[in-house]
Amino acid sequence: MANAVLNEAKDKMTKSEESLSRELGQIRAGRANASLLDRIQVDYYGAPTPLNQIAGISIPEARVLMITPFDKSALENIEKAILASDIGISPTNDGSIIRLVIPQLTEERRKELAKEVGKFGENAKVAVRNIRRDALDELKKMEKAKEISEDELRTLEKDVQALTDASTKNIDGIVATKEEELLEV
Repeated sequence: MANAVLNEAKDKMTKSEESLSRELGQIRAGRANASLLDRIQVDYYGAPTPLNQIAGISIPEARVLMITPFDKSALENIEKAILASDIGISPTNDGSIIRLVIPQLTEERRKELAKEVGKFGENAKVAVRNIRRDALDELKKMEKAKEISEDELRTLEKDVQALTDASTKNIDGIVATKEEELLEV
């Protein structure tokens, strides 16, 4: 029973880390990254469809994303979806493929984005600490209900703290990697 609490806490912490990675993947770093297009939904025969399901996305150059639709009739809808999205890049349509040229970031914008990445990281850490608090509360309830002993509670509290420390360290690593990517010219 107590191990279930630890496993659940670990799963939730891992999900927080994955969520942070997805969020940071959306941040443009002045170089092409296919995850920039992950949230784009295209109206395909009346149904909103993720862009990566109706087109191939490749990176022919460091700052160029190339979108090749599997069905050429979807080209116009893909272009409309990109224009309507919040990525802020105008697509170039040559009749068979769409190119997105990622603009170079200014030094000021890079620093701004690095601060934003730090905020995302801090929010992820807060989520991990909340998971720790919930797990500890659950363990204390189990101890009160005499399901586990006081000694087991102390050991389990240390295990929860170890999970929290490991997750926080992973979050710091994810944030540091993204900040490094952003500040690299």
